[in-house]
Amino acid sequence: QVHLVESGGGSVQAGGSLRLSCVVSGYIFSSDCMAWFRQTPGKKREGVAAKDDSTTHYADSVKGRFTISRDSAKNTMTLQMNNLEPDDTAMYYCAAVRTNCMDGYWLNELYFDNWGQGTQVTVSS
Repeated sequence: QVHLVESGGGSVQAGGSLRLSCVVSGYIFSSDCMAWFRQTPGKKREGVAAKDDSTTHYADSVKGRFTISRDSAKNTMTLQMNNLEPDDTAMYYCAAVRTNCMDGYWLNELYFDNWGQGTQVTVSS
């Protein structure tokens, strides 16, 4: 069984930065896909970034501002978010699946079967 726990959310002003972390326990390997999603009330979860040991993917809305990384030795995944905008305000979730990150497929929340509880990010203008 895979257990994911996010941390690092908070409130910042536009232009600021936050760093989210996800601690993984269970059988997720570096070749498996892990991702960050976000969700606002009344909307579907939106894929933000995903990474396995050979590929890294970003949603167009965060390219150049967000950086996803993984440390297999520490069983952690991070999302460095710079130049934050009010539209980045959302609950952010860590996700994992026991297969690689297929281009395009990772954007769909149904691709993942393991989820954390979420951490709130609020960006004020």
